[in-house]
Amino acid sequence: MAEGIRAVQYGCGPIGLGVTSLAAHRKDIELVGAVDIDPEIVGSDLGEMADLDDKLGIVITDDAGTLLSEVKPDIAFHTTGSSFRNVYSQLEDIVRAGVNIVSTCEELSFPYKREPDLAAQLDSLAKENGVTVLGTGINPGFLMDTWPLSMTAVCRDVEEVKAVRIQDASSRRLPFQKKIGAGRTPDEFQNLIDEGTLRHVGLPESTAMIAAGLGWELDEITEEIGPVMAESQVSSPHLTVEPGQAAGVKQISHGLIAGKEVVTLEFQAYIGAPETYDAVYIKGTPNMEVVIKGGTHGDIGTAAMVVNAARRVVEAPPGLLTMKDVPVVVCTAGSSYAGYSK
Repeated sequence: MAEGIRAVQYGCGPIGLGVTSLAAHRKDIELVGAVDIDPEIVGSDLGEMADLDDKLGIVITDDAGTLLSEVKPDIAFHTTGSSFRNVYSQLEDIVRAGVNIVSTCEELSFPYKREPDLAAQLDSLAKENGVTVLGTGINPGFLMDTWPLSMTAVCRDVEEVKAVRIQDASSRRLPFQKKIGAGRTPDEFQNLIDEGTLRHVGLPESTAMIAAGLGWELDEITEEIGPVMAESQVSSPHLTVEPGQAAGVKQISHGLIAGKEVVTLEFQAYIGAPETYDAVYIKGTPNMEVVIKGGTHGDIGTAAMVVNAARRVVEAPPGLLTMKDVPVVVCTAGSSYAGYSK
């Protein structure tokens, strides 16, 4: 096994602490620092915050610049926000410190359509500083872009790609249930859409990544979003949804060429969904349909993608990359790759 990767956890919210928990148990990762701006957790031990059995001896700081210059990590696990533009200054500071990045920022997963100028700027800056930046996660990052693209490798030709993710949100954490509008009236739900605070971030990015991976030039990417209304009372451990309220969200992204829909991504997450699954459908030669029954755990999958991508990023050429640009990401658990040793 190659030498361990020195990592800083940048952002210590629920996803960041999930990454911490996984990374702390990996023999190929050494956590050396943590950053967050929340005054309630600054000064806390990262291990305690992540509910680990032991303290890590890593104190969470709000001074990212000093930390990065002192500990000189190989990589930063960046888990602070969904908007590329909003987190750009954080990414810039990390890159200027000469540190590689794996980020869960959804818009960073394929930023060339929404923020082409900013993407080009970050790519240039990363190359100047000899580091690599990658946006990834479970979705976007795998289920609705990298996985469908990988499936096309066994096709002679491809005409259409469709990915569907249906989740029963009953078991998800409360912030996620609020994020999808559970318990909101139709008017409240629409107001949150209009404000831009209620939506799953990343479907247009995944649509664009699939098209780019297949060499398709899309004429247009459209997106629809609306509530899944409860027809009867449904509940989770955190809240109860009455009939006539939103149980969650349904969102669809369409990628079109000459008016024909060639990429379709459908995301539904709502309390009381009768079935949870992830599916990919390829229309081509041959046609393909692959379904993950029971779906894929979002929080576990996101943390795993971040940690497992670390070595790929450290070893990659400098610049801003996407999941279609890096070698296949695999589970790197254990110092001898799943128990095999020389």
